[in-house]
This record gives sequence, structure tokens and C-alpha cells, in this order.
Amino acid sequence: MCIAAFIWQAHPLYPLLLLQNRDEYHNRPTKPVAWWDVDGCEILGGRDEVAGGTWLACSRQGRVACLTNVLELHHLPNAKTRGDLPILFLKSTKSPMEFAQQLTTDAHQYKGFNLILADIPSKSMVYASNRPKGEDINIQQVSPGLHVLSNANLDSPCPKALRLRKSFKQMLNKYGNNEVMVKEMVEKLMEDKVKADKSKLPGVCALEWEFELSSIFVETDTPLGLCGTRSTIALTISAGEEVGFYEKYLEKGVWFEKTINYNLQKQI
Repeated sequence: MCIAAFIWQAHPLYPLLLLQNRDEYHNRPTKPVAWWDVDGCEILGGRDEVAGGTWLACSRQGRVACLTNVLELHHLPNAKTRGDLPILFLKSTKSPMEFAQQLTTDAHQYKGFNLILADIPSKSMVYASNRPKGEDINIQQVSPGLHVLSNANLDSPCPKALRLRKSFKQMLNKYGNNEVMVKEMVEKLMEDKVKADKSKLPGVCALEWEFELSSIFVETDTPLGLCGTRSTIALTISAGEEVGFYEKYLEKGVWFEKTINYNLQKQI
């Protein structure tokens, strides 16, 4: 499970400021943030070495894709890899809305996903989800403002999403119109281990499992090994088209940090 909070086209310095925690088994092979080439398209992001996909990545041209899973009891066997969706968008020349609409033909072939697709130059952002099951893909234009995406619909009022929204807003108010300190935001917002009241959990899965997943920063032991938050990303794109990609990630039980900065390339 993952969670992301972002402010879109509503900050004086940043058209996009996004924080995301990736929750996964600690023993699942993963590469930290780096540039990698996919069919001639340069993509910046972390990479899942098992299925080959990503959970958050961006391009030199200002396209961004962010993915979270949907919490559900039953999983689709032989499903397509959800982590491919951000890559397919970043490689594409379609607008976020066009790409999302294109997904309607095979969205049912994936396990439950939430997908944020953004194009900075055109100031366009779209949210897409293939849940609830049996319904048409949910596609909506994302309005300017502060949003939180967890393991339900965009801005769903689940406990940890509400908690992150409140703390994110407070932190932004603290900085005002000044530059944000991403490492401080990661530490104070994304490392929050407070769990929710059990009576407020959605009841989709076993109560104890939902309780373990109910904090913003997740850490739990399972029969398959340690599971929880193993990567936190802070992505900033400034009005001057400067991109900062900061990742704090876990590797063999040790936390590391990596930052990559670049300027957006003008589209010809």
C-alpha cells in the first residue's frame, strides 16, 4: 500500500509539489531513483526489479505519473503489471486525458489501481482508477489545490489520508510563500507512525491487517517477511521549470538518500 499528498497549481513557487510513501516487502528487489531509458524515452524514478515497473516517475519534458494500489480482498490472477502504467504514459505523446481514456479498453486486466497523470507544460492533471470492479474506469480532471491519494479513491476520507491532508496543509502554511524544505517535510509528514482508530477502518480486509496499514509510515512483520514503507519521495517542480527528485529509501536494512535535479526541456 502507498500514500501520496500533493499540491497542484495552487502554490506560488511550485506548480507541483508531491510527497509519496511506497509500501512493499523489504526483500523485494528494487532500484532507487535513477535515469533509465525505455525505448528511447528517458525516465527518472525508482524501479521494481521483479515486474519492471515504477510507482512514481517523471520525464525530461515535464510529464509525471504516480501510482497507488487499491486495497481489496480478492486479487485478479494473471493480471498485467500496474507498474507499467506510469511508464506507458511517460513514453506516450497523448495528453493525460487522452491516455486515461485509452485505458478503458484494458483497465480490467489490471489489479486495482489509482493513477495520477500530469503534464506540467499544459497544466493538465488527470486521475484514473479501475475500481470499483465491474464499473467503467473512473476518470476525472484534477482541480488545482491540495489532494491526497491512498488506497481508495482520490481524496477519499480514510483516516490516514485525512491525517496527512491536515499535516501537509499545516506545513505549507508554515512555509507560506517561501521555498519548502523537502527533507523536513519527509521527516515530519511521511514518517508518521500513528495508527488509526480501529472503528474508523473501512473493513475491506481483516481488521488487524488494515490496522497495521493504517499509519502514514507502515512497518509490520508478516509470514513473508518485513513489509512497509521502504521509499519516500519528494518531487518538486518549480515555476522556473526546475525539477527536484529526492528519495529516502531502504536497502538491506539501511536508509539512504539520493537527490537528482534537472531542468525541463522545451517541447519542440
